[in-house]
Amino acid sequence: MRIHVIGCCGSFAGPRGAASSYLIEHEDEAGYTWRLLMDLGSGAFGPLQTIIDPTELDAVIVSHLHPDHYLDLTGLEVFWAYHSRTDLPQLPIHAPWDLPDRLAAVLARRGRVPDGVDKVPFAYQTLSDHQTFEIGPLHIQVREVLHPVESYGFRITAGEEVLAYSGDTDSCEALDELAAGADLFLCEAGYIEGRDDRFSGVHLTGRRAGQCAARAGVRRLALTHIPAWTDPEVTLAEARAVHQGPIQVVHPMDILDVSF
Repeated sequence: MRIHVIGCCGSFAGPRGAASSYLIEHEDEAGYTWRLLMDLGSGAFGPLQTIIDPTELDAVIVSHLHPDHYLDLTGLEVFWAYHSRTDLPQLPIHAPWDLPDRLAAVLARRGRVPDGVDKVPFAYQTLSDHQTFEIGPLHIQVREVLHPVESYGFRITAGEEVLAYSGDTDSCEALDELAAGADLFLCEAGYIEGRDDRFSGVHLTGRRAGQCAARAGVRRLALTHIPAWTDPEVTLAEARAVHQGPIQVVHPMDILDVSF
């Protein structure tokens, strides 16, 4: 299982990269490469197109409905609805229940059908806590995590490989469960200890991400969702102070091998 980091800037697109978006690729026993997109935040649809033709996507999962995690779905919808290919199937989108209304509001329309076409380009599937489902050989477990809006983290298993993704969250029991024994823990660290103590129930710090990784016994920790105004070396140092395993800060266009 490979993860292409399309965008990883926290809270908004930064000067050197887009907001949160990760492309998961996994080849099945028949040789077909499944492609699952995890979030498509502000500014991410452009760089996604440098990695793959979006018609190759098999599904999308959306952790929550803050713009830095879903807003460029508006571009993907336009791409899918008005593409010159007329044989594109509905693209499965697994997301919080109100995503269709959010997209319609951003695009200034009523309903799910884009203007000038006669069908809905996306097949919407509603996420819920403790849900499990499959996308090809990928088994996805869903947990609701701690954030001001309905927000989910994911545990994705393919064979013996396990990827855990925090979504946006503060420390919580559900996050520990998602990360338990994961080969790779892709974890947000949007805050800094001390500077951001006045906020609670919103984001992790590097320290809290490291503590979760240590409790969960993950093999590797990859820190993401670091905003443009934060020095990532500070975030990395916080995590290293409490977790002894391999840790890295991800960057746009990185490729992470879960089994590395």
